[in-house]
Amino acid sequence: MATALSTLLDGVTPGSIAVTAIDVALVAFLIYRLLLAIRGTRAAEVVVGIVLIAAAFFVAQRLELTTVSWLLDNVITYIFVFVIIVFQQDIRRGLGRIGQNILPSGRMQDASATVDEIVGAVAKLARARVGAIVVLARGTELDEFVDDATRLDAVLGRQLLISLFLPAPDNELHDGAVVINKQRRIELARALLPLSRSSDLGPEFGTRHRAALGITEDTDAVAVVVSEERGEISLCFKGAIARGLEPLDLRRALHGLLGVTGDEMADEAAAAAEVGKAVASLGALAEPVKEPR
Repeated sequence: MATALSTLLDGVTPGSIAVTAIDVALVAFLIYRLLLAIRGTRAAEVVVGIVLIAAAFFVAQRLELTTVSWLLDNVITYIFVFVIIVFQQDIRRGLGRIGQNILPSGRMQDASATVDEIVGAVAKLARARVGAIVVLARGTELDEFVDDATRLDAVLGRQLLISLFLPAPDNELHDGAVVINKQRRIELARALLPLSRSSDLGPEFGTRHRAALGITEDTDAVAVVVSEERGEISLCFKGAIARGLEPLDLRRALHGLLGVTGDEMADEAAAAAEVGKAVASLGALAEPVKEPR
C-alpha cells in the first residue's frame, strides 16, 4: 500500500499541483459561464439532450449493446454539426458579445447607443406624462432583487421601451420596471423592485420613486424614473435621486455611469458631478434623496 502510494506521488511537485489546480479552475469557470449564458434559452434544452445521449452511449457500451452503441455513436458524430447549423444565429450573437466585452471601443459604442435609446424614450414618455422606471444593470446581477417579472430578452429600442410603458387594457407589461441587462438588451418587463428602506423619505415620494431608489440601495444599478404627474425625469444611483433632469443632463450622467469614454473612475466622478449639479439647480441643501417628489 505504501509502495503504491509512493509510486502515485512520485514526481508530484508544488508547481505541478498549482498548474493542475489552475487548469481545473479554468475549466470549471468556463463551464460555469457557459451554463449562465445558455440558462433560460433553447440551447439549454439542447445541452440536456446531448448529455442524455452521451449517458445512454456510455451505458450501452458498458452493457455491450452493439447495435445501440453503433447508433448512438453515429448520432454523437453528427450532432455537433446539427447544433452549429440550427444555432448559428445564437453562436454569431454570442461571439459578437464576447468581442464587445474585450474591445473597449465595442463596449463604448454599445453603451452610447444604449444611452441614446433610453434618453429618447424617456423624453417622449415625460412629454406624454407616462410613468416609467428603466433600470440599467452595471456590475451586479439583478435577478435575485427582482420579483414577478416577465422575461423578454429583446433588442433595446426606444419604440419598444415606449410601448412597454403605455397604459392600455391589453398591455399587462406597463405596470412595473423594465430591466436592461449588462449586454444592453431588455431582459425583464413588469418587474417589481424592492422599495427603499430609507426612513427619511417623506410621504410625497410615491411607490415608483421608492422602488427606483430601493434597487440602487441594494445594487450598483442605475434607475431612470419618469413621473406621470409632472412629466419629470429623475435619475437614481447609490440611493440618491436627482430630479427634474433635462434630456441633455440625463445623457451626460448616463454616459459617465456606463463608462462611455473608457475611464471608469473618471466617468463615474463626472456622472456624480452632473447629478450633483442637477440637484443643486433644484435648490437641494443636503441629501439628494430628501428632495420632494
